[in-house]
Amino acid sequence: MRSDARSAAEPAAEGLLRERGAAETPHPGGTLLDHLHRVARLLADWGADPDVQLAGLCHAMYGTDGFDHALMGIHERPLLAQVVGARAEALVHLYASCDRGVVHRRLANDRPVVFRDRFNGCEHTPTEPDLRAFVEITVANELDVLSHNPDLATHYGPALHRLFTEARDLLSAPAWDACARQLGPAARRPG
Repeated sequence: MRSDARSAAEPAAEGLLRERGAAETPHPGGTLLDHLHRVARLLADWGADPDVQLAGLCHAMYGTDGFDHALMGIHERPLLAQVVGARAEALVHLYASCDRGVVHRRLANDRPVVFRDRFNGCEHTPTEPDLRAFVEITVANELDVLSHNPDLATHYGPALHRLFTEARDLLSAPAWDACARQLGPAARRPG
């Protein structure tokens, strides 16, 4: 999606997020909508393409394995695709459907990475561009959450640093630099 198309889709996506309650849903750092905007901004700062930025903005639409508050059901995928475009919606679905307990282990060890869909239990292998987009969105999401919740940062920061270090080949240089800056110091501290 071209940048001007992203600009046109953003207000409609925000409208849908507001309509579905993202502006009233509590989340570390304010509301879910605040978090989604920060994730999209991080992705833009890292140079992610417009579809990835839109997916970052909408990444929690169907809920996630770590935040099970869905704003819309997966049966509404065509509606989200109409608002943000087919590729951005497919990335939102990939992110939302990720069975983290399985996939995160595979990110650290396997190439290609086989995904397990938490909604239906099926496994599939995303394309490399989709896998890279998934990892960038994951990093942006986790860095934002941890920056707004010190307890979560203390508890999960070192493990996420290990995961992102092991999946570094899938990250852009700016995303990796953000990981190293934010998570590296905590990972080096003695337990």
